[in-house]
Amino acid sequence: MKFIKSHGLGNDYIVIDGKNLRKKLSKAMIMKICDRNFGIGSDGILILYKSIKADFKLKIYNPDGTQAEKSGNGLRIFSSFLYNYGYTKKKTFTIETKGGIVTSEFIKKIKKISYFKVNMGIANFKSKNIPVKIKDELAISKKIKIKGKTFVFTSVSVGNPHCVIFLKKISSKMAKEYGPYLEANKIFPKRINVQFAKIINRKKVEAEIWERGAGYTLASGSSSCAIVSAGYRLGFLDNEVAVKMPGGTLNISIDKDYNLNMEGPVEEICSGRISFK
Repeated sequence: MKFIKSHGLGNDYIVIDGKNLRKKLSKAMIMKICDRNFGIGSDGILILYKSIKADFKLKIYNPDGTQAEKSGNGLRIFSSFLYNYGYTKKKTFTIETKGGIVTSEFIKKIKKISYFKVNMGIANFKSKNIPVKIKDELAISKKIKIKGKTFVFTSVSVGNPHCVIFLKKISSKMAKEYGPYLEANKIFPKRINVQFAKIINRKKVEAEIWERGAGYTLASGSSSCAIVSAGYRLGFLDNEVAVKMPGGTLNISIDKDYNLNMEGPVEEICSGRISFK
């Protein structure tokens, strides 16, 4: 079975055309393919299917075998696959995901790096839609205690659920220590993606990220959108923000209606065939 592997700021995905699947990928197969010692190794798998609602349909699988609603880096990687391998000649096209339909636009290509702009939809702060199990209608500036430490978080859905925590100091160690407990906390019934963010100024923020179903990650497009959404809602950030992560920087814009756009690079790593016993 043919595959392409690419990364967006160090967040890597394997892309497969669903037509080449001889059988449905099981949870165990997904976990093995994503394993960095016993498989190819990746932060997830992207599978192309036909859509009756959009130009293309994308299914996203996490390394633990669960299905994700949306992924910003995943969508750029998928877009690069579609555009560079001749699935579309259009520079702007639509993609159906579990988290809604998005529009992707090819911006430019510099050597082997392709740049895409993806409309990520509208940020939703309603607790029931994220979901967050609290009495309040909005999960904004709420306190949560993890391992004896109290955090103030704001939750938002950008097609998938996020828990954004703004702090004066952040680190990868913090994300790895507290991320798993926040992800699986009982107030998040579908688990949650976690972002620890440090505001540099109104147009720049740094982030450390723990992804639901994937763990610590070098970069995340949907997480970047969540951070900017929360920061804009709280009055901390402007409507155009550079989100710097260990893997690199994404440019996020948001309008007064909380409509989000994300722009960033994609680079292909390798291609090959997956063997199944």
